[in-house]
Amino acid sequence: MPQGDSQERNGGGAGAMESLYPFLYSGAADLPAVLEQVRASTVAKATEILELRRVIAARDGARLADCARRAAARFGAGGRLFAFGNGGSATDAQQLATLFLHPAGGARALPAFALANDTSVVTALCNDIGVEVVFARQLAAFGGRGDIAVGLSTSGSSANLLRAFGEAARRGMLTIGLAGYDGGKMAELDSIDYLFVAPSVSVHRIQEAQTTIYQVLWELTLAALGATGSQRGGNRGPATSQEVSDVPRHTG
Repeated sequence: MPQGDSQERNGGGAGAMESLYPFLYSGAADLPAVLEQVRASTVAKATEILELRRVIAARDGARLADCARRAAARFGAGGRLFAFGNGGSATDAQQLATLFLHPAGGARALPAFALANDTSVVTALCNDIGVEVVFARQLAAFGGRGDIAVGLSTSGSSANLLRAFGEAARRGMLTIGLAGYDGGKMAELDSIDYLFVAPSVSVHRIQEAQTTIYQVLWELTLAALGATGSQRGGNRGPATSQEVSDVPRHTG
């Protein structure tokens, strides 16, 4: 999977691969020994992601529930979700949008879009203006007060995400960020209403944890919509006055 904004921070190359999968580079001819290394490596990675998920649940569980309630209010009033990211995070953003728009098991479909999907728009903006505006310009065109913006980044410092959050906040959108490491520059923004950080230096564990975060966010949002008994959604409409007044306003 392409790592996008995280490649530089994660090292890359044969050295990085060897640190992840030492048994592939050991030159050992002892098959049982190699299989034992594979087993130990798999167990270590599973243990690492389980612990990371526990940390996030303990630290951010209540905030996730609160975020879901506010997202549900937006969807219930006709709001839409726009997801965006670079590289592997673009793939995750696409999966997030699909989860809301076309859920399995007959769950309620909610309007959601991934901003990296339209290659004509993305390449035009990158070529004619610059990659830094590729998400902000789309939010300026499509987003509005009552919508939701979700940006995913492993580093937390992608310039085009930072610019997109600024645009989303100016338009009164509910802004949600998913980052790794220590949150990067996203942790310094006042334009993000909810930032969920996977505190790891492994891009792989960060992306796995972020998948869990947006899966839980989706489940909690559906639960909140069920609790309110709202039957709206799918059609564009204004947010309720209570929901709109609850969203922090940003001017920068």
